[in-house]
Amino acid sequence: MYDLSFFRNNLDSIAKRLVDRGFTLDVEAFRKLDAERRSALVESEALKAQRNTESQEIGKLKKAGQDTSAAQQKVREMGDRMAELDKKAEAVDIEFRQMLAGVPNMPHESVPMGKSSDYNVEVRRWGTPTEFKFTPQAHWDLGPALGILDFDRAVKITGARFAVYSGLGAKLERALINFMLDVHTQHHGYREILPPFMVNSASMYGTGQLPKFAADLFKIENTDFWLIPTAEVPVTNLHREETLDLDSLPVKYCAYTPCFRSEAGSYGRDVRGIIRQHQFQKVELVKFARPESSYEELESLTRDAEDILQRLKIPYRTVVLCTGDVGFSSAKTYDIEVWLPGQGGYKEISSCSNFEAFQARRANIRAKSSKSKADFVHTLNGSGLAVGRTWVAIVENYQQADGSVVIPEALRPYMGVEVIKPA
Repeated sequence: MYDLSFFRNNLDSIAKRLVDRGFTLDVEAFRKLDAERRSALVESEALKAQRNTESQEIGKLKKAGQDTSAAQQKVREMGDRMAELDKKAEAVDIEFRQMLAGVPNMPHESVPMGKSSDYNVEVRRWGTPTEFKFTPQAHWDLGPALGILDFDRAVKITGARFAVYSGLGAKLERALINFMLDVHTQHHGYREILPPFMVNSASMYGTGQLPKFAADLFKIENTDFWLIPTAEVPVTNLHREETLDLDSLPVKYCAYTPCFRSEAGSYGRDVRGIIRQHQFQKVELVKFARPESSYEELESLTRDAEDILQRLKIPYRTVVLCTGDVGFSSAKTYDIEVWLPGQGGYKEISSCSNFEAFQARRANIRAKSSKSKADFVHTLNGSGLAVGRTWVAIVENYQQADGSVVIPEALRPYMGVEVIKPA
């Protein structure tokens, strides 16, 4: 969300910036609404001044003993007209704000120009993809063969794009969650949060999921509750309608939650395996930062997410998204892409974003100190990491010729075994 005064006074420059990210701002529609609002307010103010003058005249007439019924009727009609104008201005203002809620954030000046993911820029790479002496398998073959992943029963229980983990497969998922939380809390300085997995509409609006992305979400029938698409939503809304202590920033949270997404419009993409599911697990990192240091915080948050892969010794690369690929609420995003040998390429495992004040304005999250007035914070978040995709990365990168999977050393204290062997 934009500052209303800034948006109204900079429509042309904002529209030009948004073209870079493939969004056409309907400047004339906003100007028309703004003109209607201003016209109603100007007429209302003029009537208020006229009514005050007429009321004073009525007072004088009454003192002189003259009939004031016609003058009073005129004043009443002015009041009725003012009420109509105020109602019209309010309705136009609501429509303006509703339209504004569908306008994406402006990209940061450092974001590379481009129309699609083809223009994303790799900024660094860590690790060398393993060269196998055999043809590596994908996780959708390895998992069922090991007896740790079952798609058929998941379809029977629920439907497509769900999975059942079993035995050491389920334990590997749990081990990854605990490992990630321990690293982020013990080494990176985040405070662990276990939030609700359902949120209300105000929370979804605050982080930018509503109203634009309602089709991507799961709504609980006959309630105002939504299943969360990511822990970003409840954790960011911890401080909705609050003013934080500026001197306490950055505030750093991490949270494990299941995530639920309808994946509307994504059919045909990643249909095999567990890369794109309706339900998956994730450990999320969320920061509330000072505006002047939020981009330094973005760099450190991204490094914190990368550290998980380094500790697991899994190759990855980090790319900065171009203007045409960055998300609706984000000003700048890094994607961390993990190497998956069974699929012969890199796949996104984390998106780390700085939203600047875009979410904070929607959720009214501010910070102040004894020496400064309250102002909107900058919010940031990133996956630290997507647990299911990390599970896939381990199974595919640590597979052996006999179909077994070696457990990374960093995870062995959590697993209690060194190898997952075929049943």
